[in-house]
Amino acid sequence: MTERDAHAGLVGREADRARLGAFLAELPGAGGALVLLGDPGIGKSALLTALARDAGAAGVRVLHTVGAQYRARTGHGALRQLLASSPEAWSQAAEVPVLGAALAVERPAAPGHDAVADALTTLIAGLSRDRATLLVLDDAHWLDPASGAVLGRVARRLAGTGAGLVAAVRTGEAGSFAYDGLAVHELRPLSEAASEELLRLRFPSLAPRVRRRLMADADGNPLALLELPASLTDSQRADAQALPARIPLTQRLLATFASRVGALPAATRHLLLVAALEGTGDLPAVRRAVAGRCHLKHLAPAERGRLVHVDDATGRLTFRHSLIRSVVVDLSSSDQRRGVHRALADAWAGVPEQRAWHLAQAAEEPDARVADLLEEAADSSVRRGDGPNAVAALLRSAGLSPAAAERARRLAKAAYLGANLTGGLRDVPRLLDDARHAAPGQGSLAAAVAGSAYLLNGSGDIATAHRLLVGALAQRPEPYDPADATLAEAMHTLLLMCFFGGRAELWSAFDAAAARYTALPELVAITRSTFADPARAGREDLARLDAAVAELAHRTDPLHIVRVATAGAYLDRLGDCAEALGRVVDAGRRGENITAALNALFLLGNHAWLTGQWAELRRTAREGLDLCERYHYPLLACPGHFLLACVAAARGDHAAVRDLTGRMQLWAGPRGAEGVRFYVLHAKVLYALGQGDFEDAYRFARSIAPPGELPPHVPHAVWSLLDLAEAAARTGRPGQVRAHVAAARDAGLDTLSPRLRMVLLAAAALGTADDGAAVALFGEALAVENADRWPFEHARILLYRGERLRRGRFPARARAHLRDAAEAFERLGAVPWAERAGHELRACGAPVRAPGGPAAPALTPQQREVARLAATGLTNKQIGEKLFLSPRTVSTHLHQAFPKLGVTSRAALRDALERLPER
Repeated sequence: MTERDAHAGLVGREADRARLGAFLAELPGAGGALVLLGDPGIGKSALLTALARDAGAAGVRVLHTVGAQYRARTGHGALRQLLASSPEAWSQAAEVPVLGAALAVERPAAPGHDAVADALTTLIAGLSRDRATLLVLDDAHWLDPASGAVLGRVARRLAGTGAGLVAAVRTGEAGSFAYDGLAVHELRPLSEAASEELLRLRFPSLAPRVRRRLMADADGNPLALLELPASLTDSQRADAQALPARIPLTQRLLATFASRVGALPAATRHLLLVAALEGTGDLPAVRRAVAGRCHLKHLAPAERGRLVHVDDATGRLTFRHSLIRSVVVDLSSSDQRRGVHRALADAWAGVPEQRAWHLAQAAEEPDARVADLLEEAADSSVRRGDGPNAVAALLRSAGLSPAAAERARRLAKAAYLGANLTGGLRDVPRLLDDARHAAPGQGSLAAAVAGSAYLLNGSGDIATAHRLLVGALAQRPEPYDPADATLAEAMHTLLLMCFFGGRAELWSAFDAAAARYTALPELVAITRSTFADPARAGREDLARLDAAVAELAHRTDPLHIVRVATAGAYLDRLGDCAEALGRVVDAGRRGENITAALNALFLLGNHAWLTGQWAELRRTAREGLDLCERYHYPLLACPGHFLLACVAAARGDHAAVRDLTGRMQLWAGPRGAEGVRFYVLHAKVLYALGQGDFEDAYRFARSIAPPGELPPHVPHAVWSLLDLAEAAARTGRPGQVRAHVAAARDAGLDTLSPRLRMVLLAAAALGTADDGAAVALFGEALAVENADRWPFEHARILLYRGERLRRGRFPARARAHLRDAAEAFERLGAVPWAERAGHELRACGAPVRAPGGPAAPALTPQQREVARLAATGLTNKQIGEKLFLSPRTVSTHLHQAFPKLGVTSRAALRDALERLPER
């Protein structure tokens, strides 16, 4: 597509251009007529312009005319314009008596339509003998009656003349140009992809959420896509200011569609206004709202004009295009709209949420009763999963609140829903400022929740956010009410602060607040027991968690879904939450509930990590990170960086591990986000293990959990169990392995999930000196039900068992396990681990190729980087400082790299590295 096409609004019209191109190519030998049929603004004129340009470039003579709505009664006016567009055609027409009489401005009697059509056909055929001719009729539905009648006849007589006619006709518009029997090409709305491409080309600075909203309102109409952004302010286009509930139409859009609505009878227009403001298409509700004024039979003119469609089977009324709905509303007065909303409130008397919205739209001044009803509607919207609607309802409820304190509280509640649910973090300061102005000096728990969520997610000031929220909680009267939704929201927000803060003193404040409840809300209690401290979760906690997970299939509240899944993250329940989390992600892709969606993406990423779906993990994590950057959630980006770092570590990608852990450290360090430090340590442990840097691995692992301890409020201690066991075992610390396994068994980790049972058995085997006993324990681990569901850890255990079998001089049995391990690691792309399995296989006497490469062993990314730096002349100490490694580890890497490169000294490294293939 050319830039010119893009600016002409022809994005996504490749198939339509091809159809017109085929018609043009066949013109010299055939001739005939084609009608472009489509809605207003669909792009008919743009396609005709492109067709005329292409025809001219191909040497075709083009005659062009445009129907004009307000000149529709001018006799033969369009025909005159058509012939005048070609000097040659005009001069020849003047010599034809019938045409001359028809084109005369003043004439005693016009010739008949058939006579004029015959004369015009003869003229066009004559012009086409030496040069193909194309008649282009735009807005043919508005041709004057005489021209329409004549050109309709001519269209049927052009076959075989070498001349063609292409006419653009608006769907549903009755005009004088009758096209029945002619070939018709109907223009459809642009696809979602084409709509997005057009907006990106013409309005590249639009924020993604705004772009999606405009796409939804335009519904594939190119004119709307090009015009609607003009109605928005710069801050609205950048998503720094909320969009209006209904984006106003530009004058061009209004003019394009208004004639079809304005020509309808008054009763029909009223019915359409009721239907437009009712919004759901519920015909019985519309009927109730218009009772005594008009009847549904008055919809007939709108149906005949294809403005609306009534589905008799479902009883639903739908507008043919959302722009028609907007035009109907824009053509009404504010008093008419309020009257219709009052009627609709009565029509929906039995449905509180619908009634509240219509009462709110009908209100002319503050009304406490309506404000209360609307806040209840907002709460229902949250439970239903409609966060944007909930925020809109709260803002309208605040505007209708006579009491300043209630107005401020509802503004603050909208702010915290924006921060924790919809992705409206940037709106929080403005809403809280509005709340302070509404009720100066009157703080509320809702404001504290919003303010602390903003500090936590935005600047990452955990200490201030914690102090603000704990202080606000201390002001609440005791005992706390378990049914208080704002209190529960405060506790969930405080729990996240404690998790990311990672310090014991933060949790003590949380537990003090929890003790003030008569009964802690169920989901708060579950999350406190499982997510905050999984090593101390008991049977009752697991039962409550599993019951909550089982209910997710029937839950629509995205916050609830994400929080239940979060509670199960460290206990391997994410697979059972995947379907519900997927629904949250899908809503986020539609621009709804962004904060919940990005959390859901990272939770699904955790599941993908453990189950070996690493390609899916990378896609999911990057999508979540994109949302974090777009909506400014830097703290919530840390789980995404952690997941990518884990995969990079397992695959031996030193540069990626260094970059991702560096990002987390750079952000978390100055903010005291100790919880993020465990993400960093976990990734570094995995990388060091893969590289054989067992001393470094041990140092990192014991920083998560010292041997023999599962520290309170350190969930990563559960995830790092096998890593610590391997690092300790391979550095000659079997006693510490046994102490750690004992602590894990005392905590009952093997009862929390099958995966944890598997890794605990494997850890116990690593700490066992007797090879036979170790092999048996590894066998138990591999025999855990569905053990291969966790392919990376499963392959590690196969490797460990194969090593012990080889040591015990059972090479045949060892080879089977080692080969399975090597193949699993290769499938995952875990190159360093595949190489370790390959080394063991070679030690068993089995031939083996390096993973993904030739028979010669390949350098790991870490070995390559160390060798490269050594080749420049740096010492082991200098290399270690650059790569954050100990000199001893650098020496180990060089010792392993030399034989792979076929060298025996540093002096030969440069030439050897240059011979290596590019990676």
